[in-house]
Amino acid sequence: MDTTELMRKVRAIRILTNRLVDERLAGDYHASFKGQGIEFDEIREYQVGDDVRSIDWNVTARTGHPQVKRFIEERQLTIQFLIDISGSQNFGSQQRTKADLAAEIAALLAFTSIHNQDNVGLILFSDRIVKAIPARRSRNAVPRIVREILAATDHATGRTDIAAALRHLETVQKRKAVVFLISDFQDQGYETALSRVARLHDLICCPISDPSERALPNAGLVELEDPETGETVWADLASRAVREAFAQRAREEAEALRNLFRRYRIPNMEFSTDSDPIEPIRAFFRRRARTRSRRA
Repeated sequence: MDTTELMRKVRAIRILTNRLVDERLAGDYHASFKGQGIEFDEIREYQVGDDVRSIDWNVTARTGHPQVKRFIEERQLTIQFLIDISGSQNFGSQQRTKADLAAEIAALLAFTSIHNQDNVGLILFSDRIVKAIPARRSRNAVPRIVREILAATDHATGRTDIAAALRHLETVQKRKAVVFLISDFQDQGYETALSRVARLHDLICCPISDPSERALPNAGLVELEDPETGETVWADLASRAVREAFAQRAREEAEALRNLFRRYRIPNMEFSTDSDPIEPIRAFFRRRARTRSRRA
C-alpha cells in the first residue's frame, strides 16, 4: 500500500467512524464504561452520615479517632488497543481483510473514547511487539492509530503470540485500563496470561474471522497456505466430506474460544469480514449498560 492509498483509507475510515460515533455510539459507550472506576482522594475524620464501611481502621487505630477514606469517580479512562498484525490478518475473502476490519473496529472504539475525553493507546503485535503508542487524549491520535494499523498490516508477517503481547501490556500499563484485544486468536498457550490481565484490567476480547475460515467453497483441487508459517497442503474441496470436516473443526474451535472467555468471565464481541462492525459494538455496549444498571 503506497502513501496515497494509505491516507485515502485512513480518511475513509475517519469519515465513516466520526459519523457513526456522533450518531449512535457515544451515548452507549458512556453508559457502558463511565463511572465504573474510582480513585482515592483523601482520608478525613468520620462525620455523621458517612458509610461505616468506608472507615479505615488502621488509620483510626493510629489517630484514636474514626477516619474514613474518600474516593472520587474516575472521570477519565485509559483505553488500550492490543491488535494482532500477524500474517493471518492479511486474509480476507470478502471486500475487506481481517486487518482492514481490525482498523475499522479500532477506529470506531477509539473515536468513541476520544469523544468521551479518554486516553487512547495502541500496541501492535505478531510474534513480537511491532509498535507501541502511549495512551493520550487527542483527536489526532485516532487517525495515527488507524494509519499505524493499516501500514503495519500491509506488511504483516510472523506468527501470533498473544501471551507475549499481554505480558508487554502488564509492564507498560500499571494502572487499570480498558483493554480491547483484537485478534483472530490463531494461537495457543496464552490462557494464563489472558486470565491474569483480565483480573488486572477491564479486558474485552474481539475475535475476528472470515467466512472462508468457517466454510470452504466447492472449488475443486486447490493448494492452501498457512499465512503465518508458509506451510502448504493440497485439498480436494469438491469433496463434501472434506468441506464438512473443515466446517465441524471450525465450529469446535469457535466454541472452545467462547468457553475460554466464559471460564474467565471475559466479555467479548465477535466480528466477521462480511458484516458491519457497528452492530456487535452497539449490542455489546447496551448489554454492558444493562448489566451495570442492574448492579447499581
